[in-house]
Formats: sequence, structure tokens, C-alpha cells
Amino acid sequence: MEDKIKDLQDKLSLAYSGGGQKRIDKQHENKKLTARERVEYLLDEGSFEEIGALVTHRTKDFGMDKQQFYGDGVVTGYGTIDGRLVYVFAQDFTVFGGSLSETHAEKICKIMDLALKVGAPVIGLNDSGGARIQEGVRSLGGYADIFYRNVQSSGVIPQISAIMGPCAGGAVYSPAMTDFTLMVENTSYMFVTGPNVVKTVTNETVTSEELGGASTHATKSGVAHKTSSNDVECLEDVRKLLSYLPQNNQETPPKLEYVLTDEIREQLSDIVPDNANKPYDMHDVISGIIDPDSFYEIHKDHAENIIVGFARLGGKSIGIVANQPMFLAGVLDVNSSKKAARFVRFCDSFNIPLLVLEDVPGFLPGTDQEWNGIIVHGAKLLYAFSEATVPRVTVITRKAYGGAYDVMNSKHIGADMNFAWPSAEIAVMGAKGAAEIIFKKEIKEAEDHDAKLKEKEAEYAEKFANPYSATERGFIDEVILPKDTRRKLIKAFAMLEDKKIERPTRKHGNIPL
Repeated sequence: MEDKIKDLQDKLSLAYSGGGQKRIDKQHENKKLTARERVEYLLDEGSFEEIGALVTHRTKDFGMDKQQFYGDGVVTGYGTIDGRLVYVFAQDFTVFGGSLSETHAEKICKIMDLALKVGAPVIGLNDSGGARIQEGVRSLGGYADIFYRNVQSSGVIPQISAIMGPCAGGAVYSPAMTDFTLMVENTSYMFVTGPNVVKTVTNETVTSEELGGASTHATKSGVAHKTSSNDVECLEDVRKLLSYLPQNNQETPPKLEYVLTDEIREQLSDIVPDNANKPYDMHDVISGIIDPDSFYEIHKDHAENIIVGFARLGGKSIGIVANQPMFLAGVLDVNSSKKAARFVRFCDSFNIPLLVLEDVPGFLPGTDQEWNGIIVHGAKLLYAFSEATVPRVTVITRKAYGGAYDVMNSKHIGADMNFAWPSAEIAVMGAKGAAEIIFKKEIKEAEDHDAKLKEKEAEYAEKFANPYSATERGFIDEVILPKDTRRKLIKAFAMLEDKKIERPTRKHGNIPL
């Protein structure tokens, strides 16, 4: 028995070789970490319990039987983050380039199955050269097994992917189906086909970084929800992100202790300019409403005309969707509609209330938008809000024009509470455009066309470019002073906390993908 125990200890010693058992000190935080160092840093100190440390591959072809490494290129197990259970896998690029084999995939699938049974988040730390070509279709089958579990877990437990090295070919589709994808700048990349294949097929010359680096996916494609400058910062981002999320779809997000005070925020009174055509930063509005320093923005550098992210309001986790007048005047376009729709559906899946801050002049016009499907992509956001059953509150700070008014969580599509600031303008379109259409004949017949246009523009603005007409009809619940917004929202979300909606029995809806 003692010999067997010693043999096991020797094997475990080999399996754990590579270090990472201590917290990372400051002088090493900018370096690329090993798989075990990543796991140890991510989880609470001393909480990691490994599963499958002695697993080896089964391949005998191409001399692989002479190359056996314990763990087979992936570290899997469970531990805690801030005392809450999570499951984790970390691919080890030092073993066969982190390539995925049949047994490598089986290890990942095992912890994904456990996470789903128990109801806890699963975190993947990806650093892999792709499928292990020595295994052929067996490695491809391993990927499919993982993909299937990603789909079964979707909307049931949070799934987070951190790309901390290469992630190419079929490997990219697992992170794409998880809830959030984080990337490390300059050391991680994702693409379906690499630069060499691109060069051969399309004759384009492009680097790995240009094709699928963190910056590319954070700005252009929107694949990356957040980027970090190094491994340590990325792992800290994962920990922070989890603090806003529940363990599963049957629970609510963790709450922080909060003592209610007067909650008046005078700084909100001076943010919206008197000139309706002058932009302002919606981040200032968000900061004036939420708990201090609690905003965690998602997709910050992609589709910047809309802001999405998590925050706390009175200690409770909420999701925020806000038009950003600083970019494209806050219009809705293809990318912003997809970005917001995805976020809304995530929040609804995991019982996170939604706050919508609205200043939208409409949908972006033009052939580019129409030809790229603004109709169907705009419908995604409309669909996402309409099916959401979590508490939903809207504050209209300024413009709410046309169909975009309907889409941005209006009362008509199921919003629970809708507030408006006195500066709100709720109408089919802007006063100038409306006046040109309604009073076209009078303007044409007038001696001074410009003077008549301004007169009719003012007439239309007085009648419709305000929140009171909508309030009279019950489309707006209350016109509030900006300084009272935080207090009103805290009370509204508290009132809606036990909201329940029964939906018609169906397999699932058919969102316009």
C-alpha cells in the first residue's frame, strides 16, 4: 500500500510540474503565465481541486505512444471565486501546443457536465493550437462534444471564455457560444482560418494580430467583449465579471449591503445641453445614477453608439443599455442593435434587471445599413426586449424618435416603468423634419420660407417635442427631475423585485437571427 501511495505521489508531482501554486507577485504580473498559474491566480487561494490530473492520451499512431504527459494538455477542476463555486479548465500550450485530443476533450466535457448538474459557472482559459492532427476525426469529435455542452448550458449557467493564447479553426466556436469572451492584448488571437490560408485563398497578406487579435475583435467584429493588457488583468476581469452574475438561472445575483439615504444627485441636472443637437456623454448620466465605481462595461470599443454593461444600484446588480449621443448621435444601427440584443438576452436569462437610458434619434439611414440588414438586426433588439421577463425600467433623457422609441424598451413592448426627464422629446421624428412634411404647402407659399419653417418647427416642437403628450396617454409613468432619478430607480426596482410573468407554452421563439 505504501508503495502504491508513493507511486501516486510521484505521478502527481509530475502532473503538477510547472509551478503555479503561489499567488503571482507584482514583478511577474506582466508575463505570460502557465496554465496552472492562471488557475491558481483566478481562484481563491488554496481552493482549487483538480480532476483528471493523471489522464494521458490514447493515441499510438505517429510515435505518439512514446510521448505521454499527465493531464494531456489541459488542467481541469473546480474551486471558488470570492467563496462561490466555479468550474474551470485551462489549456496548457507547453503540452502538444495545447492541442485538443479525445481525452483532452473528455476532461473538459466532464467538468462542463458537473457544472450543469450542480448549477455553477464554467470558465475556460483557452490557449491551444487547435485539434491534435495525429488523432484525426477523434479530435474533431471532441470539439463537437464540447460545442453540444455549450449549447445545453446556455442560459442555465454562466459560461465565460478567456482567450490567453492562440484559438484557431474549430476551437473558436466554443468561445463564440459562451456568454462572454475576454482576450489578452498582443498574446491572444482568434480566427477560423489563419494568415497562411488567407494568403493562399484570397491573396491577402495579413498578420495574426491584424486578422484576429484582441484589438480587431474588440473593435471590428465584436467577438471580444473585453480586452486586457496581460494575463493577470484578464483573470481579474473574469473575477469582477462574475461578481455581477448569479450562479445559475434559478438564482438572483449576489447583493451588497446598502443603506438607503436621500439619493439625490444634483450633478445630473446639468448634463443634458439646452441645445438638442449638442452631444453629451451618457457615461456621465450612468455615473450619476449607479453606486460609485460599480460600472463594468461590456463591448466598450465596439458599436460605441450604444453602451451596455453591469452596475449596482443600491447594492443590487443591474444591466444597463444606454444610447450614447457622443457617437453617431446615439442612433441604432446594425452593430449596436446586435450588441444590445445579445446583452438584453443574457440579463433576462440570468435574472438581472434591466435599466434603459434612452436618447435615440432613430435608426441610421443609408444603403450600407439597409443592404446589411438593419431591418432584421433592429428586430433582434425589439425581440430581445419584448421577450424579457426581468424587471425593466426606462429613463428617456432627451430624444425618443420614430421606431427607435418603440424598440428601446417602450411601454408598448412590456417595459414595467418608464420615466422621462423634462428635456425628453417623444415624437415620430425631429421637429424640423416633421414641420417640412406637415406644413410643406404653407412653407412653400410663404414669402420668407426660412422664417415660416422656423415658425412651424417651433409650433410642432411645442406640441410634440416634450414628454407630456406621452405622459397623458400613460406611455410615460412620470416626468421626473434628473436629480431624483437614482431615488426613483431604486424604489422602482425594489417594487418590481418579485415580478413574475407566465409565457405561452412553446418550445422556443424564432428570433430573427
